[in-house]
Amino acid sequence: MASRSTQILEAAARVIARRGVRGLRVEELAEEAGVSTGLIYYHFKDRTGILRHTLEFINSRAERYTAAQDEAAEPLTPREELDQVLILELQDTPEVRENSTAWGELRASAVFDPVLREDLARATLAWVQEVAGLLGQVEPLAPAVGLAASAERLTALLEGLSMRWLSGGLTIDHARTLMADAVEVELARLRQA
Repeated sequence: MASRSTQILEAAARVIARRGVRGLRVEELAEEAGVSTGLIYYHFKDRTGILRHTLEFINSRAERYTAAQDEAAEPLTPREELDQVLILELQDTPEVRENSTAWGELRASAVFDPVLREDLARATLAWVQEVAGLLGQVEPLAPAVGLAASAERLTALLEGLSMRWLSGGLTIDHARTLMADAVEVELARLRQA
């Protein structure tokens, strides 16, 4: 059984995905998680603490589903790992839909919330650095500045494709194709640098 704090964070991700950050009410969160409001305040102190920890939870969950691999399978090549980290953010599963929707809601709310903006900037930077590291494994002679720029473009594109897919503007297959094409373009650019 999940710990109480994990249970609350899972519920927070669901509520944020469904109602947005502005729609997150501690009472509703408590009901969704099946706990008391006092327990939520005990674990997270205040609404900002709930949002911060939910952002961390969403990032951890994304790392799990983008890094998942059968233990009996051969290790991935750097290119396969890069593709997996990016493409597996575009899966039509409840967990990925919820994660991506909650991330988009947190990103939109960060425009108006300086504390959330800082937390989201740190999380985004870590994601960009992860992708830049994978790009560097695929193209080890590429300059660091080029790797960082490519990672910025790919992660920003992925966020946009995810929102368009989730809102019905793109099919998931088309979003995945566009993402795969963008990876090819960025790798070609890095080879020329």
